[in-house]
Amino acid sequence: MVKRFLLLFLLMITVSVFAQESIQTLLIKSGDLKKYPGENLLTIFDSTFVDVQESGLTYVVNHTLTKILTAKGAMEQSVIKFGYDPMSAYVEINKVRIYRKDGSIETLNISRILDYPAPARAIYWGAREKMLTIGKLDPGDAVDVIMFRKGFTYALLQNNDEDKYIPPMRGHFYDIVDFYSSNPYKIKVYQVSVPQNKILQFEFYNGEAQISSWVENGKDVYTFKKKEVLPFQGEPRMVALSDVAPKLLLSTSPDWFAKSQWFFKINEDFGSFESTPEIKTKVNQILVGAKDESDSISRLTHWCADEIRYSGISMGEGEGFTLHKGEMTFTDRCGVCKDKAGMLITMLRAAGFKSYPAMTMAGSRIDYIPADQFNHCVTIVKHRDETFQLLDPTWVPFVRELWSSAEQQQQYLMGIPEGSDLATTPVSDPANHRLKIYGKADLQNNGTVNGQITITAEGQSDASVRGLFKYSNKTQWFQNVERELLRLWPQARITNIDYSNPDDYLTEPIRITISYSIPQFAVVTPDILIFTPLTASEIFKSFQGHLAFDPGLKERKYPFRDRCSRLVEMSETITLPPFKKVIHVPESLSKPGTAASFEGGYQVNGNTISFESKAILGKRIYDPSDWLEFKDVVEAQNSFAEKQIIIEL
Repeated sequence: MVKRFLLLFLLMITVSVFAQESIQTLLIKSGDLKKYPGENLLTIFDSTFVDVQESGLTYVVNHTLTKILTAKGAMEQSVIKFGYDPMSAYVEINKVRIYRKDGSIETLNISRILDYPAPARAIYWGAREKMLTIGKLDPGDAVDVIMFRKGFTYALLQNNDEDKYIPPMRGHFYDIVDFYSSNPYKIKVYQVSVPQNKILQFEFYNGEAQISSWVENGKDVYTFKKKEVLPFQGEPRMVALSDVAPKLLLSTSPDWFAKSQWFFKINEDFGSFESTPEIKTKVNQILVGAKDESDSISRLTHWCADEIRYSGISMGEGEGFTLHKGEMTFTDRCGVCKDKAGMLITMLRAAGFKSYPAMTMAGSRIDYIPADQFNHCVTIVKHRDETFQLLDPTWVPFVRELWSSAEQQQQYLMGIPEGSDLATTPVSDPANHRLKIYGKADLQNNGTVNGQITITAEGQSDASVRGLFKYSNKTQWFQNVERELLRLWPQARITNIDYSNPDDYLTEPIRITISYSIPQFAVVTPDILIFTPLTASEIFKSFQGHLAFDPGLKERKYPFRDRCSRLVEMSETITLPPFKKVIHVPESLSKPGTAASFEGGYQVNGNTISFESKAILGKRIYDPSDWLEFKDVVEAQNSFAEKQIIIEL
């Protein structure tokens, strides 16, 4: 009965939006490739009606009409799919029709809908997909779909059929609605009906929408409408699309403090962090010889990072916001982020520390409306001085950090007894992620160079360099290092490689020393040698994320992101063969800045030439106004790679 009412109500909404025009009329008036050049599909309308129950359970009906503009669009729309998690959501495709361009209407047999396990990698939680084959379509045809759904996107501890669809924070409602698409749409409507005793907070981000509200049948009804929306035109390496494209956030949760306290209580009630004699024994073993509380925290964090494999399997109750019990994870030695975080909390508590879980959103921003904008779980520990420290055993396997600085400038919410507001991780000093390459070389008058370079790194730069060893078989280590030289000089020959122990990442930073010989390194004429020093040639470019940016982009509209803040230092001394004079040395460059800076240049001293450069990349996430400084650094470093030293023999 509820579903039938919602279906009828949605059809009324859709009809009213278009002033009772027929779908065939809408198809004719909507436009074609002349109006939307380069597009394959046109969404004529996307209408959603959400009915929120007192328990927080939602009944949702969605009605879409999509017009085919090109043959490619016909192929894309020939099959429709909807993903869902049966532990927390029920999905039903109610009606699918094809409006042919000749005016005929074809209603598809929905009994042919397939329901099957969704493809998965690393996380196997029983997600499923519903699929219906539409068949052959032609430009001008349109596909009309009506779908019903109840539930939410995270599973929790519930038993009966209806209760399992109630959201984790019982009695509260939230939603995150994207008002952008990969294809243009004429209109998008989102309407939600909420019991009047629930206060709905909402905000429309990164744009504007038509908003209206009224009271109907004892509920507050809110409607959000946006017309004539074209595909979002992004920029290379910008922040997540959801950070800058139009979206709507809604929540009845009063604030982040309430969410924090709820997250704390639900895990404590479940007993997620209860220890066992076996766990306590392992903790004692790990902490033998620990110097202080920081050393103890480090040891336990790295054990959980390295010894708990990242693999999510369906473990029954305890999915979603409720962390699995430490006993389960300790036995299975595997789990996803929340299991690794929960294992660390359990071990820290067994060692006498106060430790709690925290939620964050890896890869995008969390905005202030307290909707559940989370995809990642981490650990916090309280030191004796009452300060909290963030720990992430998921992102730091074989990394010298305890909290990955690839997560700096990222919002998080702690689940602590007193509650917490939303917070943001600080910027990490670029010196914490130093990459240093220095060397000595002997250039012969026949153009051959013999030399040695040493690479040292710290923090996230250490993790990148160490990856040459940690993520491949030992038989491939030599080739991994050699590849970096062969990329620039295919004739290069490595005569020796010496490196620190890649497995011993806690004792010292990574170090690689390479001895090499490169025939025809310099261009030789009877009177002249032309060359670019190895370190100036952007050797080991893959460890310098900023060099992957295209500096040709003159300005930016949106924030952009690098992997991490970093300090890159290069130095090299080249001994020259007997020569008459130095004809040309590239001029020194200085690009000061607050977000990013660069300085570098050459010095001639007797029979040697020295090169030094230093690039400082100050953040992970940059404002558009930072782009000029950032691109100056990239251009300056590229400039030294493209310019040569010329000496007369």
